[in-house]
Amino acid sequence: MYFTWLDSNSWLLEIGGKQILIDPWLVGALTFGNQNWLFKGERQKPRPIPENIDLILLSQGLEDHAHPETLKQLNKNIPVVGSPSAAKLVQELGYTQVRALEHGATYCLENQVEIKSLPGSPIGPTTIENAYVLKELITGNTIYYEPHGYHNSLLKEMAPIDVVITPLIDISLPLIGPIIRGQKTALDLAKLVSPQVMLPTAGAGDVVYEGLLVSLLKASGNLEDFRSMLAKENLSTRVLNPQPGERFELSLEQRPISVV
Repeated sequence: MYFTWLDSNSWLLEIGGKQILIDPWLVGALTFGNQNWLFKGERQKPRPIPENIDLILLSQGLEDHAHPETLKQLNKNIPVVGSPSAAKLVQELGYTQVRALEHGATYCLENQVEIKSLPGSPIGPTTIENAYVLKELITGNTIYYEPHGYHNSLLKEMAPIDVVITPLIDISLPLIGPIIRGQKTALDLAKLVSPQVMLPTAGAGDVVYEGLLVSLLKASGNLEDFRSMLAKENLSTRVLNPQPGERFELSLEQRPISVV
């Protein structure tokens, strides 16, 4: 099982002999509604588009998860699984194999990887986007991905989960509060699903951000703080600090196979 963090929320997972590209932002700038004055992210290093992608997995329909410029450059015959808002976006871009995965639904990729959708991040007053549990069917190893730190209680039924990808620090806005929840939320998650490994996501990596919104954001906590929190709870979970663009292997202990 191999992982490559591609900055921000973007990951390449090699699981079950398949390559799954998650929330890709690989080319061009990241903005919301072309409002560069409000928020803009730019890469310091180009991030090549991976080859031989078997599936694109999208957790949300917002630009930092379903980046339009990147999606326009990817092969539109690649199957896409996403939240309903993300599925609508890629259909409008011309993708030919799109599955909107409602909460509680599952998708099986060529009998190798099973993906289950769970409630994830709330976006606005009425929309709750997707979190995912991916299960490698041969080994039974599981991966959980949620990029904003909103974790549903249904995860308890799927414990233990081997690898968790989620924020491990808090990022807040004045008057609004946390927009990305790490630290305590991630600690509660570790207690709930007993992961072997936790990987931080939503970090800057090699990206430079600017704009009014960036000047207001406040980050709190760090990975060492979080490791200390785990130690105080006598949790053996390993916390890794992946470097952008570097592929790494995770060797996991075999545990009793759970049903996803």
